[in-house]
Amino acid sequence: MEIFVQLLLLAAGFALLVKGADWFVDGASKIADKFGIPHLVIGLTIVAFGTSAPEAAVSISAAAKGSVDLAISNVLGSNIMNVLLILGLASIIYPLAVKASCIHFDIPIVSGISVLLLVFGLGDGIIGRVEGIIFWVLLLCYIIYMIRMTQKGQAQMEETPEASTEDKIWKLLLLVVVGGAMIVIGSDVTVDAATAIAYAFGMTERLIGLTIVAFGTSLPELVTSCIAAKKKETDIAVGNIVGSNLFNILFVLGTTAIITPVAYTSAFIFDNIVAIAVMVLLWLFTVRGKRLSRFGGGVMLLLYAAYFANLVWGIVP
Repeated sequence: MEIFVQLLLLAAGFALLVKGADWFVDGASKIADKFGIPHLVIGLTIVAFGTSAPEAAVSISAAAKGSVDLAISNVLGSNIMNVLLILGLASIIYPLAVKASCIHFDIPIVSGISVLLLVFGLGDGIIGRVEGIIFWVLLLCYIIYMIRMTQKGQAQMEETPEASTEDKIWKLLLLVVVGGAMIVIGSDVTVDAATAIAYAFGMTERLIGLTIVAFGTSLPELVTSCIAAKKKETDIAVGNIVGSNLFNILFVLGTTAIITPVAYTSAFIFDNIVAIAVMVLLWLFTVRGKRLSRFGGGVMLLLYAAYFANLVWGIVP
């Protein structure tokens, strides 16, 4: 009976995620049209921040409770999954066009801050308050850059046809807020139900943490990007993932480190290197054709399968 209840909750969680992401993407893209904001900017900021909420909740809560190891593993695991699994799936649904600004600026920036995290970790093995403040300063610089991008987008909008005025701005904002709330609640319900089912079938706590929790905190990105790809809102699909990876390090890990220093153990080095490598791979797949093709997405899915196998069987410690 308990398993049946958890299965119902699992289905309800997924339903909340799918419908919430549908509203969230619709509202965000229409707001972008109304104000002349490039969809890429919306994806890199509002959508990315919204879908990073579960990672923030898990990491900050874990830090407050003293489980500091979870903060880094959650961020690195989610960033790897975001690129290899989520963008891989989204590009198979619909090949993802990628703007030149994302290829030449945003993707290298995320690669750079991933390297910075590795450097900080290899230093004294602690991501402390100083590092957290540095991450926050970099985040504020990035947001200022996004504001300037928005202003350029508004200037360009003057030369394009006006967006539809049928939708009231308050309705669109409501779609974004309610959709975002449904995504977060749906993610929470899904993770709790899936964890209960896993325990019932005898899965170890370690395996649950490496699979279900990492997958659960990335569910908003997964659903949002796949829904965006289905709607052919490819700027939001790609921007959501790149922006989310940036927010995961600068905001989530930065905030966590300010609350309490986070130990960076040698076990994180491999995952950190993989997180850097997947961003470089994304750049290599998109730099020439300005798109992530189905072939590239398929390669990413195979690589994630290999990474997942390593997590389960510990081929690389």
